[in-house]
Amino acid sequence: MGFLDKLKAGLTKTKKNIIERVDSIILNRRIDESTIEEIEEVLISSDIGTKATDEIISLLREKVKAGKIKEPEDVKTCLKEELSLLLGKASPLVKTGDKPFVILTVGVNGVGKTTTIGKLASKFIAEGSSVILAAADTFRAAAIEQLEIWAKRTGADIVKHQSGSDPAAVAFDAVEAAKHRGTDIVIIDTAGRLHTKSPLMEELKKVNRVIKKSMPGAPQEILLIVDATTGQNALKQAQIFNETLGVTGIALAKLDGTAKGGIIFAIQKELGIPVKLIGIGEGIDDLKDFDPEEFVKALFE
Repeated sequence: MGFLDKLKAGLTKTKKNIIERVDSIILNRRIDESTIEEIEEVLISSDIGTKATDEIISLLREKVKAGKIKEPEDVKTCLKEELSLLLGKASPLVKTGDKPFVILTVGVNGVGKTTTIGKLASKFIAEGSSVILAAADTFRAAAIEQLEIWAKRTGADIVKHQSGSDPAAVAFDAVEAAKHRGTDIVIIDTAGRLHTKSPLMEELKKVNRVIKKSMPGAPQEILLIVDATTGQNALKQAQIFNETLGVTGIALAKLDGTAKGGIIFAIQKELGIPVKLIGIGEGIDDLKDFDPEEFVKALFE
């Protein structure tokens, strides 16, 4: 199965929730105000978000008034163009700056953070880079064990301390180790207790500060992992983590099992943080660079 086919299969539920519902509205109908209002309801209820929906619907109204939209197919063409514009150009995760390239990964528990880190390590190692994983989620012994399993599976090195130790110290040691060994990439796992608890955010700020002590200019990437199946909740998480840390990119996990894939448009429109990676399956190779053009294509085909 090629990537586009896999993406199409993964987006089946999202496609049913957005495109097929729009199809059923415009089938054998005049494109008038009542049709547009029904389309608006579909877009809002499918997690595309109010700002993105307002923009799409305003344009749709303008084009209908100008006589540019007459047939149902014209509506779909307009939707496709607008959704593509909302996502903008691809913004892949690119190694920049001095070695090591440090990625601080953040996100609440249960979003697939450790799995995403493991898949990301596998991706970098397959491209020929050396990787250190830092087990800075020291609040859960299971998180350290999970990361060790991924290190063995991918061939990455791991830096860990005992459960309950200072997360910032683990992050510091990992960056120091990478500098001494000439390692290309450090990926730091962090705790994800409920994002509404301020101690977590203070802890993450401290980890961020301590990384900079070891290496000014790092972390070069603050990657937020969100679970696509949580819809609008993913947007709230992104807002809070972004306010605290200044998120530079998003990895959207579990996109293959959800009807709420429309959240990708809301994140882009409301926060302007690029989605850099998407998870479209359980396999180790199922974490891919996000390509907006292919994403929209997969939705409409």
